[in-house]
Amino acid sequence: MSPALGVAIMLNNYFHDLATALLFASGVALALMLRAAPQAGVEALRPIFRGMQRLAWISLVWILVGGVPRLVYFQEFEWANAAGRSQIPALVVKHVAMFTLVGGGGIVWWRLRRLLCRGRIAGAR
Repeated sequence: MSPALGVAIMLNNYFHDLATALLFASGVALALMLRAAPQAGVEALRPIFRGMQRLAWISLVWILVGGVPRLVYFQEFEWANAAGRSQIPALVVKHVAMFTLVGGGGIVWWRLRRLLCRGRIAGAR
């Protein structure tokens, strides 16, 4: 693997991890905001929801698109590095955590969207 490709794959992997965390964190942050300010009402919260939803969609697209090169170069780039350092269990834990964050983020966003569409967000009027 050329040094330039190695750097590109490394950056892709970092941004992929960041997008995974951002998907989950954006949903949790929005849920906390909605819970903290129920008096604002659903209509006032819709612009915030739309902006945060856009951020979540961008994260999800990056997870899917950035996952392709990560998958293609996984054995050569991540597995070989982890195996050489006897860190396979750490790599497994990392990927279990990442799958959990993506799944959890999807669930949080699904629930938030459902609540907003029904107009029942944390006591909102």
